[in-house]
Amino acid sequence: MVKKSLSIAFLIISININSWGWVYPEHREITLVAIQKLDSTHRVLLNRLWALARKGYEPRLDVSVADTMQGEHPKYIDYAAFPAIAGDHSTSAENMLYNVLHTDWILSVADITAWLKNGLAESKTRSERAGKLRDSDLRLLRADPEYVSRAGSNNVHFMLARPGVNTSARVYFDSCFREGVEVNLIGTYNWFHASALLKARRLTSETLTPDQRAALTLAALADEAFAIHFLEDAFSAGHVAGIWGNAALRKGTHDYYDENGLEITTWQGERMVLTGDAYMRASDADRAAKTVMMSLIQVLDEAAGTKGPSLYNDQPGVFTPDTFNIARAVKTPHRQIDPAFRDLFERVLISTPVPGLATGLGEIPRFRSEIGPFIGIAPAGRTSLVSGGFGSTQQTIGMIPSLEVALHIGLGMDGVLNQSGDGLVFLDLGWRLDGASSIKLQSDPAYNLFGSILAAVPSRDAFYTRLRLPFYVIPGDLIILGPLLLLVAPKAMNNVVATAGAGGLIPWQTGMITPIGRFQFILGREVGVCFYGSVDGADSFLVPYDSDGSTELALVSMRTTHFEFPILEYRPLRTFSRRQSASLVFQISAGMDIPGKVTMINPTDIGTINVKTTWFVGFRLAFDWRYYYARKKQTSQIAH
Repeated sequence: MVKKSLSIAFLIISININSWGWVYPEHREITLVAIQKLDSTHRVLLNRLWALARKGYEPRLDVSVADTMQGEHPKYIDYAAFPAIAGDHSTSAENMLYNVLHTDWILSVADITAWLKNGLAESKTRSERAGKLRDSDLRLLRADPEYVSRAGSNNVHFMLARPGVNTSARVYFDSCFREGVEVNLIGTYNWFHASALLKARRLTSETLTPDQRAALTLAALADEAFAIHFLEDAFSAGHVAGIWGNAALRKGTHDYYDENGLEITTWQGERMVLTGDAYMRASDADRAAKTVMMSLIQVLDEAAGTKGPSLYNDQPGVFTPDTFNIARAVKTPHRQIDPAFRDLFERVLISTPVPGLATGLGEIPRFRSEIGPFIGIAPAGRTSLVSGGFGSTQQTIGMIPSLEVALHIGLGMDGVLNQSGDGLVFLDLGWRLDGASSIKLQSDPAYNLFGSILAAVPSRDAFYTRLRLPFYVIPGDLIILGPLLLLVAPKAMNNVVATAGAGGLIPWQTGMITPIGRFQFILGREVGVCFYGSVDGADSFLVPYDSDGSTELALVSMRTTHFEFPILEYRPLRTFSRRQSASLVFQISAGMDIPGKVTMINPTDIGTINVKTTWFVGFRLAFDWRYYYARKKQTSQIAH
């Protein structure tokens, strides 16, 4: 059992963990607002470029560059949706354009996210918002075949931390784009924005055929859309705050500030409070849109032939979007960029938030998501409603109280996809003490003086183990399916494991977020086994039997195996912490207690009497305390 648990833990931890930026409808909204803010000259130019780029792709691309009336069940993709598709539903500008033009699932994604936009707008509470995100993520898992496996484990969606308070804007921007630095939000924006500018300039500096001009226009717009995705992420609180640490620390910090907000200052001195993914306000969209508009204007000016600095072109003859894969890259590769780009980048980026400091003195408070290996304890109290004693004639229903304590070892994957997800894997090894049952061997009140001696099930103790493991279709299927897919289809394995954590292929085990906590059906996801008689030897029981028409009591000894299957679980909403988590867990379960070999103690001359399996419904209240293992801190900062 331990080997199985460790095997699945390895499979689940192999999923790339990331925190994406604004959700799709928020990205699209920011871009739409930015386009609306364009002056009439630039708006006309953008419309002309879009009309040219659409040639040959009219069945897929919307006639409007930013369709304000688009809702659910869209038939076309407009340009405002390109940045929403970039990064989260694609891995490069080239991949984004392919997905937009040649896949059927991209329209399903647009439909799901339009539904999400309406759902978020209607949500009045945290639980309602979480429910909408849960439902949209489950639908996206089914619609987008690489929704999970596409996510990288790098820092590309986050800003890099500043090494010190005196780091200037120019030094910071240059460092983010330097060869060998960890891939990051600012550097990725610069990369694709440069590609867009170079292609846009070629529209007026080269002699092109009509087909070449259309292809180059579409490629330039695709590169800029991919750049804009990351520029927009710079205005999400979680991506300004969650800039260093391991995956659990980044995600926990990201989630906390997205919801609760973060006060920031831009490089040009403007102060504001930002929120983040799925919590965007109109003011957040407006601030981000102003910066996006400036980036768009630079590309439009280049396409119009506006006189600017001469730019060295490192992509001559290229008519397709940039192929830099953001999911695979760890370090920024070499690229020869004209020094004149520095001023163009800075004019846009100067209005972005100043990121926080790296780990150490002056760092902002950090929070941990419940992700990663942990060790803990799980004391619990429980009451079981049992069907009777082990004797074949004992049918009276009664109660058995219990106390238990266990060593808790596992892998936390709570909320990797959203707050409703639960990829939790753990193995408990513990000890349980049962009180005597309320069922008596004799109903005569006079026998009450004998206390628990005449209980149908006396007080006893046991070693027990408890295993929790998500499943895809049937309980335990990841034990076989996971290793097989890991070898032959790693991308499919990521989707299978993520789907299992999110509630399974038939998502009836998805967590239900309410204002008072999370409820979840977990039948088949968790099982507990108690081995009664394993501590001090076989337990002794008084069992009634028939002797010549009268009921007598026999003293027997036996071991029993107790199987518990939790059905429904309730947990209060978790709070953010740094290294530890603690919460109450309430479970309703059912199961059976199966007798083993019966040994007759007294009398010994009547043969072995018959015993039966008992059935129960249990109510368990546990205290789940975990201490998460923390690897060496990752600073994700620029060099001094």
